Amino acid sequence: MATPVGWSQGASGSVCLAFDQLRDVIESQEELIHQLRNVMVLQDENFVSKEEFQAVEKKLVEEKAAHAKTKLLLVKEEEKLQFALGEVEVLSKQLEKEKLAFEKALSTVKSRALQESSKKDQLITKCNEIESHIIKQEDILNGKENEIKELQQVISQQKQIFRNHMSDFRIQKQQENYMTQVLDQKHKKTSGTRQARSQQRPREK
Repeated sequence: MATPVGWSQGASGSVCLAFDQLRDVIESQEELIHQLRNVMVLQDENFVSKEEFQAVEKKLVEEKAAHAKTKLLLVKEEEKLQFALGEVEVLSKQLEKEKLAFEKALSTVKSRALQESSKKDQLITKCNEIESHIIKQEDILNGKENEIKELQQVISQQKQIFRNHMSDFRIQKQQENYMTQVLDQKHKKTSGTRQARSQQRPREK
């Protein structure tokens, strides 16, 4: 139970204790008054002196006054107790409202947390899928790179073969040119010799 505003738990306990003590005092005073009345009845039956009667009567008046004072104090304590109980009830209702509001807010937070957790799981799944796709793509690219390297090696080999062929072709071409030049020179030389002979024959005639 919540403690009323302006009242501590110790104060509430003190009020209840004082209330119980006052009730006990009143009961004891009422019992004493009842006994005094019985004494007065007995005094009526048995003759007593005026002094004794006045003493008893005075004591009865004092007890009535004390009883009235105690009753007034009890009424005040009851008012305090009722006020405290009223505040307790108000605070209890307020506490209940705050409890309901807290439970509602907690439920909302839990719901959001579950949604965020679900989103996080979806993002993790999506990231894993993307990562798997990237790994596959990398494997494909690595395969393509290996194929390109192999092709580059083949091309390099073909280039080298082509260079060798070109070198052989140049050599053959040079040889052919050389042979052509030799043949041309030989042919020119032969032709010159024939012309010289043909020019010498008419002179001899």
